Amino acid sequence: MDPQIIIARRVAKELRSGDLVNLGIGIPTLVANYVPTDLKVFFQSENGLIGTGPIPEQGLAHPTLTDAGGRPISALPGASTFDSAMSFGLIRGGHVDVTVLGGLQVDAHGHLANWMIPGKMVPGMGGAMDLVSGAKRVIVAMQHAAKGKSKIVAKCTLPLTSARPVHLVVTDMAVIGFPDGKATLLETAPGVTIGEVMAVTEADLVVPEHVPEMNI
Repeated sequence: MDPQIIIARRVAKELRSGDLVNLGIGIPTLVANYVPTDLKVFFQSENGLIGTGPIPEQGLAHPTLTDAGGRPISALPGASTFDSAMSFGLIRGGHVDVTVLGGLQVDAHGHLANWMIPGKMVPGMGGAMDLVSGAKRVIVAMQHAAKGKSKIVAKCTLPLTSARPVHLVVTDMAVIGFPDGKATLLETAPGVTIGEVMAVTEADLVVPEHVPEMNI
């Protein structure tokens, strides 16, 4: 199974009926495609839309319906559009139940770096800082390693997105939580062993006696 699909399918299982959910750019946008049809979730895009649906099929995209990164999205019956001031009011007011964001690094205490790489062009900070600080639950969806380097690090070397730690990290190899502020291996991806996860993880992980396999 494609690594990004593994991540998106597993994150979708964290959502509950009635949740207001914000999906970030990249892998998080795929989550909407794997939400069960009987689960009533409301997706929000910080550029001003509640009620986003799956990514439209080729040829069915509407030019005025995009996510915060400018990529095509669909709108479900009953969707609501509004300006970005209202959208950020919802985020900063603590009304978003879950945000799913991509990541460049997450450290051993759950701190996220995902908004810039020093020396590279940055279009803007976007909504990531507000979302990590304001959402009730923060889930990071990212690949476990990039170019042979772990993205689960002992300490972030890139600028932090927020001083507030995230709640959960879902990668193509593992699910990692942060009980008591310590990175803890909660699940492994199908066919991935604990040893394989440890071998490509820079941060020290707490490993419980029983680590189940992801149910995706």
